Amino acid sequence: MKKLFLILFFFGITSTAFCQLKSRTFEAIDSLQHIQKRKIIVFIHTDWCQFCQRMKNTTFKNQEISERLNSEFYFIDFNAEEKRNITFNNHTFYYKPSGNNVGVHELAIQLAAADKQLVYPALCVMNDKNEIILQYHNFISASDFKFLLGKLKE
Repeated sequence: MKKLFLILFFFGITSTAFCQLKSRTFEAIDSLQHIQKRKIIVFIHTDWCQFCQRMKNTTFKNQEISERLNSEFYFIDFNAEEKRNITFNNHTFYYKPSGNNVGVHELAIQLAAADKQLVYPALCVMNDKNEIILQYHNFISASDFKFLLGKLKE
């Protein structure tokens, strides 16, 4: 009995302490929505954006945020400079080069452009029908993101 308690206790600590944020793909969303309807949160970033990296290392490393995103939403971590073709919502989006080793993905523009400009980091929230219900262009702290998740769940 004591061993069983210790095993369960250890498993409980390790499973909650190391909660990893699950990132989905755009291609998987349609089939996931057939299983369970959820809002989609897309984090649009680049590798060179300091505020994007800070959000990845602080906001998205927060255990409560990871747990809520995993259990209540579909989360997509999307690099706006992704070069592969992405099929989403019955449409194929492509990487658009704009110079030597520089460019942006059409899907990033579709989801996050404000006044035809992309500002990083960006969040795009969609309903279960893939309709954009919120766009946000700025760094979001963990406490502000928790507040946003609460509002989105209402």
